Amino acid sequence: MTRRVRRRTCREREGRAVRSSSRAGTAGVEDEEDAPVAELDWKALPDDTMLQLFSRLNYRDRASMAAACRAWRALGSSPCLWSELDLRAHRCDREVASSLAERCGSLRRLRLRGHEAVEAVPGLRARGLREVVADGCRGLTDATLAVLAARHEDLERLQIGPDPLERISSDALRQVALCCSRLRRLRLSGLREADAGAVGALARYCPLLEDVAFLDCGTIDEAALAGIHSLRFLSVAGCRSLKWATASTSWTQLPSLIAIDISRTDVPPNAVSRFISNSKTLKLICALNCISVEEELVQDPSVFRNTKGKLVLTVKSHIFKSIAAMFPRVDVKEHEVFNQCSWRHNDIAGDTMTWLEWILSQSLLRIAESNPQGMDEFWLQQGTTLLLRLLKSSQEDVQERAATALATFVVMDDESANVDPARSEAVMLNGGIRMLLDLARCSRESAQSEAAKAIANLSVNTKVAKAVADEGGITILTSLAKSMNRLVAEEAAGGLWNLSVGEDHKAAIAVSGGIKALVDLIYRWPAGTDGVLERAAGALANLAADDKCSLEVAKAGGVHALVTLARSCKLEGVLEQAARALANLAAHGDNNDNNAAVGQEAGALEALVQLTGSQNEGVRQEAAGALWNLSFDDRNREAIAAVGGVEALVSLVQQCLNGSEGLQERAAGALWGLSVSEANSIAIGQGGGVAPLLTLARSEDVHETAAGALWNLAFYSGNALRIVEEGGVPVLVSICSTSGSKMARFMSALALAYMFDGRMDEVALVGTSSDSSSKSANVEGARRIAFKHIETFVLTFSDPQMFSVAASSSAPAALSQVAEVVFIHEAGHLRCSGAEIGRFVAMLRNPSPILRACAAFALLQFTIPGGRHAVHHAGLLQKAGAGRVLRAAAAATTASIEAKIFARIVLRNLEHHQSGTST
Repeated sequence: MTRRVRRRTCREREGRAVRSSSRAGTAGVEDEEDAPVAELDWKALPDDTMLQLFSRLNYRDRASMAAACRAWRALGSSPCLWSELDLRAHRCDREVASSLAERCGSLRRLRLRGHEAVEAVPGLRARGLREVVADGCRGLTDATLAVLAARHEDLERLQIGPDPLERISSDALRQVALCCSRLRRLRLSGLREADAGAVGALARYCPLLEDVAFLDCGTIDEAALAGIHSLRFLSVAGCRSLKWATASTSWTQLPSLIAIDISRTDVPPNAVSRFISNSKTLKLICALNCISVEEELVQDPSVFRNTKGKLVLTVKSHIFKSIAAMFPRVDVKEHEVFNQCSWRHNDIAGDTMTWLEWILSQSLLRIAESNPQGMDEFWLQQGTTLLLRLLKSSQEDVQERAATALATFVVMDDESANVDPARSEAVMLNGGIRMLLDLARCSRESAQSEAAKAIANLSVNTKVAKAVADEGGITILTSLAKSMNRLVAEEAAGGLWNLSVGEDHKAAIAVSGGIKALVDLIYRWPAGTDGVLERAAGALANLAADDKCSLEVAKAGGVHALVTLARSCKLEGVLEQAARALANLAAHGDNNDNNAAVGQEAGALEALVQLTGSQNEGVRQEAAGALWNLSFDDRNREAIAAVGGVEALVSLVQQCLNGSEGLQERAAGALWGLSVSEANSIAIGQGGGVAPLLTLARSEDVHETAAGALWNLAFYSGNALRIVEEGGVPVLVSICSTSGSKMARFMSALALAYMFDGRMDEVALVGTSSDSSSKSANVEGARRIAFKHIETFVLTFSDPQMFSVAASSSAPAALSQVAEVVFIHEAGHLRCSGAEIGRFVAMLRNPSPILRACAAFALLQFTIPGGRHAVHHAGLLQKAGAGRVLRAAAAATTASIEAKIFARIVLRNLEHHQSGTST
């Protein structure tokens, strides 16, 4: 994606250069850039043009534009602009309805979200309303629905769902029938019941009613439905309490019934056969995901072969081929069956296809949500293609349901955000990415949010993510993330979150302005909007993991925004992502100043320390990780301790012994980072941090990090004795001798060397606590065990033949060969203080040849050229006058060959760094 952007930029520049040289070479022609630009008088534009502009704006922008002047205010109130109103993306209450009322005299079609919005509809005073479509109305009551019907007697189409209307009874249904005699379409979801009285009222008082859908309802009076003689289309999809013997007998008597939808029901095959045999008008039976029917088809594929011209759609049938058979007199190709051009001159076929599109979009979404077993073949062979064809429907809600279904059917596990690779790639291979991106660019905000959601979910698959980026999806999602519609911005941020996982996409998101858009989202929306904040913070966390992008996050104000979330937000998902983002910002060490910037941000460290006490493990883990990274900065380390960080992290490491590996590692790591400071190290030991770290050191998963923390703690004699008293010597010995990690073995050997270089002896005589006598540590016995395993560790890096050659040769190549073999690359990231380097120099004078060899080995690791902190360590050694001591160690007759060779290599390293400094 980044390369494509750069190529496009180059072409634009080349084009400008050519045009510029062309002008320069034309004598007597005034330079076009110097020509005066005529100002456009917007108020002079014709009214028709302005109305076209108004019609292309959402309601928020339309209102803003109408407020510009008196003329535009009049145009903005034109009836042609207010025949339809979609308020799903906006808050709609009685106050809002009252403010819109003067414009709604010509309102005919209204779309809403939420039962509060439905309650406010009478306030619009749109008495001529013909259609109401509402969703998210789980809390809708009988009284509200009755008032809606009573105030809008001209209502022709009423659709409420897909959320179940659990509080709506047959009483409200009767009121709708009594008040809305012109009703043609009634689609309701999740009714508790539709009794004989309510359905009978619809039959008596609504003579034009031709489309009824009772989706996922409780009980329905099957016989009463047969009284609605005007009925042409009927859907009872998802209804599980139907009496099929009654239904298949009574509904076949309906004189005008063209199509019936019995998808997701327990309809038996014999009932379907009766529909086929007994109905004279029925043309289409939709029976998707009907288990009994599908089992019968598996046993006998010819069970519905003699359909008497009636079409039966199941997941086992070839749906496109079957639908094409609906047009016997027209040459309709299978892939064009949903194209309006195929049936626009046939009213009956057109009505049927319009209904079928809606039915399929509803059923496919419900099937995707329930994700039943055994549907892979259907989704891969035709379900995906069906959804993509519905994505091009002329019906807005069909488009949106199809996009939602595409977002849903690929998800295998909500918690882990796993997507089915075959399904997601089927969308990509059938051109679905371009279709979704085109839908995301339309002017309808509801379609934008559903398309962005589908793109976000599909982008979990790395192959699809690349296709999204290649198709320009990052730019589109960045634009949507700037939307003033929260739902659109939220889904777009989710798309950027998933795309930002890929290293190849991070730079492209930054180039497109995505980082600033994400930071702005945090500032724009209040703390209660958890979805948008979690997605924005999660995307920033991914981007902050990249060195260059982390600088852009800081530059865009991301540090302050994320710290604000960590301090003030109460939502666990948001806090986890904000802490993760701060951890990633602080993870780049010396490469940028973000580590210090986070630490210096007001309230940042206090917030992170407080989050280590969260009830949510993910929040605790990310907060500890952030403190671990921040502790690499000297000022941060002391500031963390000053706000209670030592106590909080000791408490965390004590509590997380049964927690996840990630939490344990970060808690131990944070103590490792803090323990670099003498005061912190002593406070950790006195606060009870040794015992839980030893417990973690026994764990195969986190023993390396725990060993690092114990190494730092062991530097101080009081802590060293505590480690011995708590049974730490066998733990460190076990790591030193058996760990698969060279770093873990190295640090445990250094911890043992610190403990038994003689400094602990005086403390051991006094004791560290009142019950020290009960522990009665056998220091001398522990020393012998420790020395034995330190020696064994050092000897694992010894090759007698290679060392013999190096000892007898003065050629630098021989020492270089040894250094290359014994170097532990991860050790190059360790940074020692002057006191630690001084202690290793002192060990070179220790009477124990084992400690001298260990000290020389450690200094070799810390000074190898190319090591991250090698120059720093070389400088400390120079200040300590280590050259003389090293030369003595290299020449000592009582020293092992390993100690001599290691000392010579350290001397060579110092000469290398000294010559580098002088040049």
